[in-house]
Amino acid sequence: MIEILNDEELARAAVTGQLVGSILQELRSRAGVGTNLLEIDQWARSLILEAGATSCYVDYAPSFGRGPFGHYICTGVNDAVLHAKPHDYRLADGDLLTLDLAIVKDGVAADAAISFSVGAAREAGDEALIAVTEQALAAAIDVARPGARIGDISHAIGTVLASAGYEINMEFGGHGIGSTMHQDPHVANDGRPGRGVRLRRGMLLAIEPWVMADTNQLIVDDDGWTLRSATGCRTAHSEHTIAILEGGARILTIPAGPVG
Repeated sequence: MIEILNDEELARAAVTGQLVGSILQELRSRAGVGTNLLEIDQWARSLILEAGATSCYVDYAPSFGRGPFGHYICTGVNDAVLHAKPHDYRLADGDLLTLDLAIVKDGVAADAAISFSVGAAREAGDEALIAVTEQALAAAIDVARPGARIGDISHAIGTVLASAGYEINMEFGGHGIGSTMHQDPHVANDGRPGRGVRLRRGMLLAIEPWVMADTNQLIVDDDGWTLRSATGCRTAHSEHTIAILEGGARILTIPAGPVG
C-alpha cells in the first residue's frame, strides 16, 4: 500500500517527524560511556509516552523477526546495524552507537536513525563510515521530488556508497511510511535511475542508507532480531523521513528542540 497524504495529514506528519528528531537528539545527549542500552530504551519509552505518542516497535512482529520486538528503540553497537534489540550492555569509550526510532502520533508515523561515536576515543574509519551514510542520505533527498522515481533515489544512494568503496547490501533499505511504519514502496540502497514507482506530492518516504566497513553480508543474533556484519566490522546507519512536496522533499525528522 502507498498512502498519499493530504495537507492536514502532512501537517500532522511534520509534528511526528520533529518529535522523532527531538527524541533522538535528547537520547544522543544522554548516552555516554557507562550508559546501559536498557537505560536508553527506558528513556525512549518515557519520552514517547510523555509526548502522547506510540512506539512502532514494541508490538512489531514482521515475518523477518522472532515474535514482538518488545522494546522502544533499536540500539546498535559497533557491528550491529539494523533491528538491534536493547540488552544489558554498558557503552564503552569509542563505541559506535546507532539509534533507530519510529513512532506514531495523531495517526501518522515517522522513522529516523543516527550513528555516532561514544566518548573521546575514535576507531579509525568510524567518522568516514558515518559521513558516507549521511552524504548518501543527502544525495537521495536532493533528487526526491514529484515526477522522479524510486530508482533515482536508490541510484543516488548507491553512487555515493560505491564511490567511497563500500559494498552494498540489498536485503534491507528504506520504505514508504504513513499511518503505519512500513509501507510500499521499498527503497533499495542501490538501483537504476528512471525505474520504479513515480513520486507524487503527499508521499512520505523513510530513506535509510547503511553500510558495513568491509562486507555486504549480514548475520542474525540469537535474539532473532539484531543484524550484524558477518565479519564483525563496524557499521553505520542514517535515516530521515521526508515528505514529497511541489518543490522537492521536506525533511520531517529534524529536531525541533529538547523534549521531556
